[in-house]
Amino acid sequence: MQRRDFITFVGGAVALPLVARAQQRAISRVGVVMGLKQNDPVAQAQIAAFQQELLKLGWTQGSNITIDVRYATDDRNQIRAFAVELMSLKPDLIVAHTNLVTEVLQSEVRTVPLVFIGVADPIGSGFVTNFSRPTGNVTGFTNNETSMGSKWLGTLLEIAPHIDHVGFMIHPETPSNVSMLKAAEATAPSLKAEVTVLGVHSEDEIMRSVIAFAAEPNRGLVIVPGAVTMVNSNLIVELSAAHRLPAIYGLTYYAKAGGLISYGVDLIDRFRQGATYVDRILKGAKPADLPVQNPTKLELVINLKTAKALGLIVPPTLLARADEVIE
Repeated sequence: MQRRDFITFVGGAVALPLVARAQQRAISRVGVVMGLKQNDPVAQAQIAAFQQELLKLGWTQGSNITIDVRYATDDRNQIRAFAVELMSLKPDLIVAHTNLVTEVLQSEVRTVPLVFIGVADPIGSGFVTNFSRPTGNVTGFTNNETSMGSKWLGTLLEIAPHIDHVGFMIHPETPSNVSMLKAAEATAPSLKAEVTVLGVHSEDEIMRSVIAFAAEPNRGLVIVPGAVTMVNSNLIVELSAAHRLPAIYGLTYYAKAGGLISYGVDLIDRFRQGATYVDRILKGAKPADLPVQNPTKLELVINLKTAKALGLIVPPTLLARADEVIE
């Protein structure tokens, strides 16, 4: 063999694996674990918004990106199983939806970036230690600040001033839910209202707690966003109507689904924003260089049809502040 041929042969032997690796990584892989049921139209709208925004940024499913979506609802074991499954696919990045999903994934996803969408109090929940310079492999987008607990309470009493007893529906093991409850409890005396904790973990507990709480007059509900309340959103709206309980919800889609009033972020838009971080990380950015982002806008949505059914007259001042009024 000529020396020149030998060099070409050796060079080719080195180059071919490099080319093969480049071809393998030409398609980026992103895993997504949702905290909602697959047949939930809200979940599908969020994933559609996420994919559409990625498409605008140049990422086409099946061409230069593969997006693997799993729907884990509020089952810890299922979330953990999906995390193991997705990691076996060797993703470049994983997206977590809700506090519960993020909590479970954080312990399983350590070697690739983890972007959360729609969580509350990420510092108190232990996801990051700093908003501007998040440590480790985690960053993302929050849905509510702790102070929202008192704001929900005040807004509910504004639309239904006859209420003197408010049931605060939370998942008691979720730190952000507890922080929001404490904010409401601190405000309640000045509003001449009493707050009762409705700690729920399942559909059955939601039904039992609402039925028991509704037994007395002049009562209302604050529904705090969390895995269990989001999974059972339709049930909560139906129970509130059946028992004539004015209720305020922390995410916009509740009011659009028949709830009385919602005050919070539009999570569909949050998924569009989440796609921008996915784009930047896939192009080389590190999670620690991408600050955790709080909402820049909260939307107030009032369902006048539901208000009428409950015999409530919405104050003109509240109507004037609404971003959307459903008639």
